[in-house]
Amino acid sequence: MVKNRSELVFLYDIKDANPNGDPMDENKPRIDEETERNIVTDVRLKRTIRDYLYMFKEKEIFVREIEYEPGKIQDAKMRAKDFDNDPDKILEKCTDVRLFGGTIPITITKKDKTGKEKESGSSITLTGPVQFRMGRSLHRVEIKHIKGTGAFASQAEREQKTFRDEYILPYSLISFYGVVNENAAKTTRLTEEDAEDLIDGIWNGTKNLITRSKFGQMPRFLLRVIYNEENYHIGDLDKKIKLISNKDDKEIRNISDVKLDITELVKTLERKKDKIKAVQLEVNNDVIFLINNVEVKGEDLLNKLSGEITVEKLNLED
Repeated sequence: MVKNRSELVFLYDIKDANPNGDPMDENKPRIDEETERNIVTDVRLKRTIRDYLYMFKEKEIFVREIEYEPGKIQDAKMRAKDFDNDPDKILEKCTDVRLFGGTIPITITKKDKTGKEKESGSSITLTGPVQFRMGRSLHRVEIKHIKGTGAFASQAEREQKTFRDEYILPYSLISFYGVVNENAAKTTRLTEEDAEDLIDGIWNGTKNLITRSKFGQMPRFLLRVIYNEENYHIGDLDKKIKLISNKDDKEIRNISDVKLDITELVKTLERKKDKIKAVQLEVNNDVIFLINNVEVKGEDLLNKLSGEITVEKLNLED
């Protein structure tokens, strides 16, 4: 069982693609119109993790598409019946429910006075120990409209190819912040093995997305801070990372165009080290960090940080 609270900060980037389309707006990348920052929902990140755990680690996942007839997908009630409408079985078998919680519909079949069977329904809501805020890009972005052609001719004019409209971001470096809550972990029976699967799913799930709109996503930085003090976490660790670039935000096209100033983050962790049990870290070797205006690249960051705080490498990067 997970007994210690932890905070997560995850940075990844995407190039010439759409990290999270809005189906209510022509599937354009989601943008905060006030700040011009790219937004990625927590639902998108959780989907990435679920798909990775199911496809690559063969974990049982409750929230996934299951076709029971051609063209027909199970709803939540039908999915619950796969586990005999038993919440204990669902918690025992489904990693995603232990991580993220959810509303589980329960159908009970009883006989009425005439002997006919009737179904009655209720639901159980479980608060997930793992919660993420919406991801936001560390810089302003600009949507690009691309008009492309399809491979098949339309029925009306077979000599003409069909056209498609596509909306992409030339580049976006996205930051997610999350918390693993030890109190909610008791309810969903979240284990440390589940937490390790979560970390693996965040990093390698992002790296292994191969859909056309998501291909090319690259994890760049993953931090997990585990606390030894009950009911405590620092909070807002993601806001202690600043993007530095000589280019205008909308001209950024690659991770080599930016540096990540983590001076404030490092100072905060050093200041609170008595409340910290462990710091776990994974970094991509192409990222340049700044600490007190000194450049540190990739894995050299581990050595730099280890002088003041104990840092464990997550060993997710090849």
